[in-house]
Amino acid sequence: MNGAAPLAVSGLRKSYGGREVVCGVDFALRPGECFGLLGPNGAGKTTTLRLCLGLTDPDAGGVAALGRPVPAEAREARRRIGIVPQFDNLDPDFTIRENLLIFGRYFGIADRTLEARIPDLLEFAGLSNRADARIQTLSGGMKRRLTLARALVNDPELVFLDEPTTGLDPQARHVIWDRLRNLLKQGKTLLLTTHFMEEAERLCGRVAIMDHGRIIAEGTPQDLIARHVEPHVVEVFGETAPDWAGLRGRVLAERCESTGETIFCYARDPAPLVADLDARDDLRYLHRRASLEDVFLKLTGRELRD
Repeated sequence: MNGAAPLAVSGLRKSYGGREVVCGVDFALRPGECFGLLGPNGAGKTTTLRLCLGLTDPDAGGVAALGRPVPAEAREARRRIGIVPQFDNLDPDFTIRENLLIFGRYFGIADRTLEARIPDLLEFAGLSNRADARIQTLSGGMKRRLTLARALVNDPELVFLDEPTTGLDPQARHVIWDRLRNLLKQGKTLLLTTHFMEEAERLCGRVAIMDHGRIIAEGTPQDLIARHVEPHVVEVFGETAPDWAGLRGRVLAERCESTGETIFCYARDPAPLVADLDARDDLRYLHRRASLEDVFLKLTGRELRD
């Protein structure tokens, strides 16, 4: 692709029922990177993905996917794109092998080519010994790995991953992460949406945080952490934590936030906080480095989104 952006979005806008849900969004992916699009429920991420794939027409702005204008040439672009949907939509009437074969036919790929490609896809998914198994017999992690492998049947240059590890246990999640790193080593470009900030921090070279239809921050996870939050976090737990925060925490920390009986204290020097807490027996605490989740919560708030 000679360094051209695999996906470029400019001034993208979309409204439903008089309410603008995507409000002038701009971003561009670099070849071979994992780019994270993060945001709370209702932020506009799903609509943005649909606009990028040409499944929804924009009200304004432009999208270029693999050098093709979307939605005008969306069908041609999608032939070189892999899509991992938020929910598995595997066909329960077919085996693992048949799911891959039939999906490949949608791209007009010859059966001979697919038969040669399927063993590598099964190995990638860790399902080589289950090729003839029915979908109903698979665990959630197996189904997710198969959905990821199916997205690669057309050997895509760009892969859209919509919350690929939601609902998986920690072991399955780590396996998916390993598979995604392998795709990056192969030179694929990934667009990832996820509610797991640890996942974004592990996989993404850059992230954009979206809220109320707008991108409110963009950069590497490390840069966003350094730019928006203090380097140390002390989480304080206990019934008396709110009282302690009012008397001591807000004096010893640069910033405190509360959620129920938990107080999050942000500090550049955590030593005074830790010393004060060590002298008490009515509170428990956890001292850790700041993370992308702290940035996300600071910028989008801690209130529940439905």
